[in-house]
Amino acid sequence: MSQPFPFSAIVGQKAMKHAMILTAIDPGIGGVLVFGDRGTGKSTAVRALAALLPPIEQVAGCPVNSARPEDCPDWAEIEDQGRITRPTPVVDLPLGATEDRVLGALDIERALTRGEKAFEPGLLARANRGYLYIDEVNLLEDHLVDLLLDVAQSGENLVEREGLSIRHPARFVLVGSGNPEEGELRPQLLDRFGLSVEVRSPDTIEERVEVILRREAYERDHRAFMKRWRAADTRLRNRILAARAALGDTSADRAALTHCATLCSALGSDGLRGELTLLRAARALAAFEGADAVGLAQIRAVAPLCLGHRLRRDPLDEVGSTVRVERAVAELQ
Repeated sequence: MSQPFPFSAIVGQKAMKHAMILTAIDPGIGGVLVFGDRGTGKSTAVRALAALLPPIEQVAGCPVNSARPEDCPDWAEIEDQGRITRPTPVVDLPLGATEDRVLGALDIERALTRGEKAFEPGLLARANRGYLYIDEVNLLEDHLVDLLLDVAQSGENLVEREGLSIRHPARFVLVGSGNPEEGELRPQLLDRFGLSVEVRSPDTIEERVEVILRREAYERDHRAFMKRWRAADTRLRNRILAARAALGDTSADRAALTHCATLCSALGSDGLRGELTLLRAARALAAFEGADAVGLAQIRAVAPLCLGHRLRRDPLDEVGSTVRVERAVAELQ
């Protein structure tokens, strides 16, 4: 199977790539929502970023990708068979998925052949310590939205049915994409995404041509194309790893907190999740840029990503949410 398209080779879409890098540095930011035109590289970027990251180390055979034998759930009945390395998981959640497929359910084959009640893990188990990607997330059925909200809140999947009582860790970066013309996202799920990005098709002939050239080169001579972009991806990977290591030492003084609160208050952002996400994203950006502390520049840079989807609609203001955030950022001193 060919390797995913290199992250560094994606043309344009700066905001989308920026948001995904921040969640790679700090998964606690809360995932990325990417809304926009079809064919703008949304799913390509998710798989490219996961391939860019270093592989994870897990216990061999563990269905939830546990890093240590003691973290493997009892129901998995895993004997310590050593550890393996594997690429960061990227799991697709299709729109037509059943609740059993998402959460997991009774292993029917084992029940029939051996008369034992056993658990068959679902997509949430496979996505642990990786990415859960939902294309056309705005069309996801309500009952699945409710399930995702519960798991996103707790970081744990709990299944109680058919005589089973199972729980396992389910911590992943949630990435959703869709076209806003096909339906809006439920506010409860919208609020769970830390960052939101609007993407559009390239608006210059030069960019559109470059997209075609790179895709054609990737498909025509895959090995040569991957070799050409290997150095750029390696540099980016090293920056992400360095930022992860520096994140805990990147400080944010009272002035930075005041900037976050002032901006969210001026925009009328509901609750405090906006401030908390803004601070985490700004800290991740500061670490990525090699800064020791969060400054006004980092807060201004990430504010459109963190706050654009958290604003109440203003019927008297015809501009989009991104413009409203940019206006408030410009007034921030």
